[in-house]
Amino acid sequence: MQEPSLRKRIWGWFFFDWASQPYATLLLTFIFGPYINDLMGDGSAAQSAWGFGIAGAGIVIAIFAPVLGALADTGGNRLRFIWGFSALYVIGSGMLWFAAPDDFNLLATLFFFAMGLVGAEFATIFTNSMLPDLGSREEIGRISGNGWAFGYVGGLLALIIMMTLFAENATTGKTFIGISPIFGLDPEAREGTRFVGPLTAIWFAVFMIPFFLWVRDPRQHAAPQGAVKRALQQLRNTVRTLPNYPSRFAYLGSSMFYRDALNGMYTFGGIYASGVLGWSVVDVGVFGILAIFFGAIFSFLGGRADSAFGPKPVIRVCVWILMLVAIGIVTIRPDSLFGISLPEGSNLPNIAFYIFGAIIGAAGGVLQSASRSMMVRQADPDRMTEAFGLYALSGKATSFLAPLSIGIATAWTGSQSLGVTPLIGLFVIGLVLLRWVKADGD
Repeated sequence: MQEPSLRKRIWGWFFFDWASQPYATLLLTFIFGPYINDLMGDGSAAQSAWGFGIAGAGIVIAIFAPVLGALADTGGNRLRFIWGFSALYVIGSGMLWFAAPDDFNLLATLFFFAMGLVGAEFATIFTNSMLPDLGSREEIGRISGNGWAFGYVGGLLALIIMMTLFAENATTGKTFIGISPIFGLDPEAREGTRFVGPLTAIWFAVFMIPFFLWVRDPRQHAAPQGAVKRALQQLRNTVRTLPNYPSRFAYLGSSMFYRDALNGMYTFGGIYASGVLGWSVVDVGVFGILAIFFGAIFSFLGGRADSAFGPKPVIRVCVWILMLVAIGIVTIRPDSLFGISLPEGSNLPNIAFYIFGAIIGAAGGVLQSASRSMMVRQADPDRMTEAFGLYALSGKATSFLAPLSIGIATAWTGSQSLGVTPLIGLFVIGLVLLRWVKADGD
């Protein structure tokens, strides 16, 4: 059988971003999160519960990500791991169908949501580690940006399908285009909105087909005897010697904080708008379309900037932008903006939040694309999957910090607006640590 060409392998790799993006777009941010807010009826309680649930998933990812990465580098066959974690993604997302209003079980819902999230994050470790196999050092920034942009387009299409054909307004029972959910789904039981779980699972299963058909693992080989022990020994040695590589060490620390803050923005954006501004699931969906549209465009442009200037200046600019947006979001109230009182019924807070959403989508997409490109430059080429395991660890070691601190701050103050202030501090720490990162690694 003829091996796929490099062009096909690159496109197959792109399809992982396309297939997996709806977990973040539909479930984490724009559809399922606000739906949980609707079910609980209390924005602060929903934001707090959502934060604690995602923090639990983050702890699991932080513990096992570097171990799995080291095992893949030692034992080989990254595709086998991707198959396994894809199954978790499909099961976890598909089971969210059962989050019914008349029989809502918060713990079960958070469990299956976390299962799918763990599957998505672990699969991403192995697909990201394949990036340097697809092009030269000068090309990987552009390839990463194109892949992220392609993934955003997939997420945008999935969100449009969800909003126009399935997700019903809780009051009217109609979708964004004024029709009842298709397939005879019952709007009274919120079946249209709950279909977001099965749709995410089906989308992933279908669009991972090009990935598995065209992507090949150049390091595929049978696991040697004692692979697990060797992997753990290698990982222990890598972690112990990290301070000997100050640029890599500083970058893992910097990205740990700024990616955690960005994920906090994505995770709580929909719930925040729903609770503070009273937006419906459909309103949040429109916000999502705007954010993803700008994310796709700027991820593509950011990939070119990465190739031209390197990832470090791209990362620095994006973190500054996102930090300023976080400060702006804290000031948004239904009756005020930037601390200035507004006439009753003013639409300025809604317009401002839409603008912030577009900026978050644009800067966030570029930041994530440039960050994985930077990790390639910081990593040992012979231990690439382990490096991305540590990258996932750096993204998840404190991944409980943003949702947990938001959960605690929200519960303590009883205010969703004050609850998101910890994100500002996380961006600041990320910027400070970035000063010690060398553009081309140690």
